[in-house]
Amino acid sequence: MQINRCDWVSDDPLYQQYHDEVWGRPVYDSQQLFAKLCLDGQQAGLSWITILKKQHNYEDLFANFDPKVIAQFDQDKVEQLMLNPGIVRNRLKINSIIRNAKAYLSFTEQGNDFSSFLWSFVNGQPKVNHYQTAADLPAQTAESEAMSKALKKLGFNFVGPTICYAFMQAVGMVNDHTTDCFCYKK
Repeated sequence: MQINRCDWVSDDPLYQQYHDEVWGRPVYDSQQLFAKLCLDGQQAGLSWITILKKQHNYEDLFANFDPKVIAQFDQDKVEQLMLNPGIVRNRLKINSIIRNAKAYLSFTEQGNDFSSFLWSFVNGQPKVNHYQTAADLPAQTAESEAMSKALKKLGFNFVGPTICYAFMQAVGMVNDHTTDCFCYKK
């Protein structure tokens, strides 16, 4: 039986599993959202499948994206990470995860809820789009531009409007499964 998926999905079983079970499913846990935002930042200039294949390495090397642990990483740790072929060995991207952990902690230590903050850009509920093909999907929206500006103001980086929109799609803030995709109605 032929399963209709979004046209951006390749034949790679890992990519198909990600599309079918993860992409576009609403995520509300603050730490999971932080982790996904960091991973999407690593994607800048690369394909998502590259990061997806390295995701477990990122989770292992970055303490399952525990911001309290990551915020303690020093330059020696950065140098260790730069030698690890299991992640993208880009100093700016590695440092961005550390910087984002510090920004996350600063924000949450003031009594703010990261999940509520991020979901506020879509009024707290998934926005359901009705795109027919992947070519119809925007690279960014007014909401992702607003999210990007707000995150940068808080001290985050590698959170441009295109990265923010990819993040919003991935964590289900927007349903951008194409209308012919079997996941669309889910």
